[in-house]
Amino acid sequence: QQQTASSARAERVVMDIAPGEVIALRARSLTQGIPISGAVRAVQSATIKARVAGELQGLSLREGDRVQAGQVVARIDTTETQARVRQAQQQADAARAQVAISQRQFDNNQALVAQGFISKTALDTSRASLDAAKASYQAAVAGADVARKSLADTVLKSPIDGMVAQRLVQNGERVAVEARILEVVDLSNLEVEALVPAAEATQVRVGQTATLALEGTQQSLQARVVRISPSAQAGSRAVPVYLAIANLGALPGLRQGVFVQGTIAAGTVQALAVPLDAVRTDQADPYVQVAEGSQVAH
Repeated sequence: QQQTASSARAERVVMDIAPGEVIALRARSLTQGIPISGAVRAVQSATIKARVAGELQGLSLREGDRVQAGQVVARIDTTETQARVRQAQQQADAARAQVAISQRQFDNNQALVAQGFISKTALDTSRASLDAAKASYQAAVAGADVARKSLADTVLKSPIDGMVAQRLVQNGERVAVEARILEVVDLSNLEVEALVPAAEATQVRVGQTATLALEGTQQSLQARVVRISPSAQAGSRAVPVYLAIANLGALPGLRQGVFVQGTIAAGTVQALAVPLDAVRTDQADPYVQVAEGSQVAH
């Protein structure tokens, strides 16, 4: 018994606790957060494609170069297209000449019918020929317009302001219709597409704020929920949520495709709480140390 008492006194540790080391347990306003992660993407992006087939010429832009809306970025060789324009225009001229011939024949037949030299049936036939000639001329004019439109399509222009993200072909290559030439992105307006589990998506509302961090850095970004998809994804059942990044200047290196993670502020709750650093995790379950009189309890 004496050995047990002495062992208990030996195991008893005397600690001096400064007043500043004791935190009063009180009700606090805690922010509830929904963890999210996703990739940054440009709100506006464009893929410049070839609208006519031919040899690519004049492409000098490369990844990272800036472009403006309406700027000519490349051209398609116009040799074949100009020949088609001339062919279509000549067909329209021939059709117009045929209209003139049919018109004179109809006028003559109309005079002959008035004099009784030919029957009204012959006049109806010449009228039908005139109508057919006019229709052929209109079709030829439309064909010439299509050919001129194809000629205009040989000039490739950027539809938006931005930077070249990808160059997919080289000068001298023969490209097909709808071949991808350049990808342009506008980095002045970025957003994050995050997938939120269906159980937590019910707490997300348009206008809620979020704090995000670029993977591998400590710099924070402020974002705001601007859109919520009306349907969940078929496989994961997660709901896509889109957040607009507010302070783009806080991280100049932000680019399309980089990964960010953070939390969406989903409201506040009043609860008894202590600072997170007061919770100890050196045992199986987390615990806090409580001063009870002259002793410390777990």
